[in-house]
Amino acid sequence: MPTITYIQPDETTSTIDVDVGLSLMHGATMNDIEGIAAECGGNAMCATCHVYVESHFDQLPPISDDEDALLYSTAAERQENSRLCCQIIANDLLNGMAVRIPQVD
Repeated sequence: MPTITYIQPDETTSTIDVDVGLSLMHGATMNDIEGIAAECGGNAMCATCHVYVESHFDQLPPISDDEDALLYSTAAERQENSRLCCQIIANDLLNGMAVRIPQVD
């Protein structure tokens, strides 16, 4: 079971185990991680689970056209390491991954 660290805008961190096969969005919402609204429930339709991937970026599958398009509509600025955490599925290669939750005003 991979361990994922979620970093809040104020630098506080939460490290949780996410079951293999679950999205990082589901891991966050099931563990009350703040800042992951996930309004569409993980269907890649709202972009409210935008994160900046701080490590293991090279272990992620290529970004889909839908995710790429949604990342242009996020509340926080898109960066090179931006992803929707509903599209990141936990697996053993992601053990130790860190994602940063953007500041949204």
